[in-house]
This record gives sequence, structure tokens and C-alpha cells, in this order.
Amino acid sequence: MPINIPSHLPAKEILEKENIFIMDESRAYRQDIRPLNIIILNLMPEKEKTETQLLRLLGNSPLQVNITFLRPKTHTPKTTKKKHLDEFYTTFDKIDHRKFDGMIVTGAPIETLPFEQVHYWNELTEIFEWSKSNVTSTLHICWGAQAGLFYHYSIPKYKLPEKCFGIYEHVIADTSCKLLRGFDDIYLAPHSRHTDIDEKAVKECADLQILSTSEEAGICLLSSKDGRFIFLTGHPEYDAFVLKEEYERDLAKGLKIAVPKNYFPKDDPSISPLHTWRSHANLLFVNWLNYYVYQETPYIWE
Repeated sequence: MPINIPSHLPAKEILEKENIFIMDESRAYRQDIRPLNIIILNLMPEKEKTETQLLRLLGNSPLQVNITFLRPKTHTPKTTKKKHLDEFYTTFDKIDHRKFDGMIVTGAPIETLPFEQVHYWNELTEIFEWSKSNVTSTLHICWGAQAGLFYHYSIPKYKLPEKCFGIYEHVIADTSCKLLRGFDDIYLAPHSRHTDIDEKAVKECADLQILSTSEEAGICLLSSKDGRFIFLTGHPEYDAFVLKEEYERDLAKGLKIAVPKNYFPKDDPSISPLHTWRSHANLLFVNWLNYYVYQETPYIWE
């Protein structure tokens, strides 16, 4: 997919080196087609890394996509420069009148906090409510999935006895689901979280369907029955070295952290990890864009 992003976004140079199809604004304008408008609510602290990870996956289909980056107005991250935020990000009050074909809500490193104690929670609930009528389909990732499930369906979360941290096998729970078309019977995906969703509450919710699960990591993928809300508890967007960086960061802080499961060859942190989930991550995002966004969104929003 040609993704249309600002020519000076730092992620652009990285993606071009990886042979990801990037389209500048002038070329996009010359193409007489209706591009998809995708808004990314980026709640991660190192925003430039997350931008690159998500754009890498959004750049792998023949569709043209315009990207808008959104951040909470009520929160200023300490690990992203103000210049970057001012240049590439907008806030909800500036886009709340618009319609978007798709939205991605990222994770956030605040999962052990009760939702109501997150200082931008009120702003986030406004965005969630707005998405019901202004977005065709929203993909929620990790903490974003937990927050979305809590807001839309009152699904609680709970703290795990130990961090769910590593690469886990998943099986397909619904083989008829368009989101998982082309998936192998077993696929791999990273998880990195201290909390989990209440599986009993999910199963009791008539509007939710479980799409894939892991014996070790629990529910991985679920959605509303109309496909407007997709919830992903893992991090398939992660590149090969993110878990290694998280592990080394926690060790440096003196935190108690186990070696990520099924990640380093021979469970040896001195050996470079392999990227074993890339193909399914790409397929997941392409399926979402095609079947849940492109095929469902109106050509002209009323």
C-alpha cells in the first residue's frame, strides 16, 4: 500500500530503506482515487518507534492511505520532543468534526493503573464515544484494547501474577472470520503486559466474538460482531528487537524480570532474536484494512 505521510517524518527514511512503498503528498494528489483516511491515536511513550512499526504494516497493500497522528491534549510525553509533536500530531478538538475510515489505538505503559486514574481518561472516553459514529472500524492494541473493552463493554482487567512476556502460539477460534483469512492454524505473536482481560466477562458479552486464543497468553484477538471494534491484546506490530530492549531496560533498572518466553534462540539473551511473527502481523493489518475498512466504508461520508 502506498501510505501518504509527511516527507520529513523520521519514519519515512527508515521505511524507504526497507522498501516500503511511501507516497509523497504531490504524487498522492495526482492519483484520481479516494484514499482511506486512517487516524492513529499514539499513546506509546517513544512515539517515533511506534509510528515506524505501524506504518510498516500499513504499507503492505495496494490501497492508498492518508495517515493522521493523534495524541491526548491533556498529556505531554517526556520521551518525544515537543517539536515532533507540534509538527506531526494533532489533538481531538481539531479533528472531532471529521469522519475517518479507520482508527488505531495503541498500547500505553499505564496498564496497572485503574482506568479512571489515568489522567487523560476523560479525553480518551470522548474519543471512544466519537469513534462509534465517526470511524468505520477501530483497531485497539494491548492497553488500548483493555481500555476499549472497559469503555464499550464494561469488561474489567486484572493484574497477572507475573508479566505475560514473550512470543506465544495462538490458535484460530473462528475459522470463518475475515480478519484471519490466510492465517495458519497456529501463528505467533508477541505479548508484553502485566494485566489481562476477564475471559468470563468476554464470553458473557453477546456482542463480542473471540477470534484467536493462546494456551499461555489467553485471548489474543476479539471483535464486536459488526467488526466496528477490533481488540488485540498482543503486539504483532513490534519489530524483532523490542522485547530485547524491554528486557534489558528492566534489568538495568534492577526490576525482577524473566527472560521473554520463546524469544531468544535457546533462551539465551546473548543470541540475537528472530522475527518469527512478521508474516502474520502483515496479514492481520492487510485483512483489517481490506475487509473491515475499505470494503465497509462509504465512498462519501454523509
